[in-house]
Amino acid sequence: MKELVLTFGGIYGTLAVVFGAFGAHALKKRLNEEQLKSFETGVKYQMYHAVILIITGIAFPFLNLGQQLTAWCFIIGVFLFSFSIYGLVLSDAAGKKLRFLGPVTPLGGLLLIIGWILFTVNIVNIGRFLS
Repeated sequence: MKELVLTFGGIYGTLAVVFGAFGAHALKKRLNEEQLKSFETGVKYQMYHAVILIITGIAFPFLNLGQQLTAWCFIIGVFLFSFSIYGLVLSDAAGKKLRFLGPVTPLGGLLLIIGWILFTVNIVNIGRFLS
């Protein structure tokens, strides 16, 4: 599990840099200001969660379900949240907005929130164990 979490952290971080550069350069002329801002939100949240996945992969031994659920909430949450935003923005810019992705974004956001709650509970429990 540890290797999987660290791998997703690295992949999501790499893609955040690639998508950020793509948005800042290639898409800047194709997207309106609101679309560009939404795209950048997806990139920022993806990078934030790439970092927390790496921290989680280093800090947790993944011996209990709570630690495993934390990682899965972050992994799936990033995919649903950020990638649905990318799909919505790019499809809107192409004139064929994929509206079915609209409800996917808040579901991803909810998983990210749950991931942060679980992370907090689990990291506090590790701290108690170590002291």
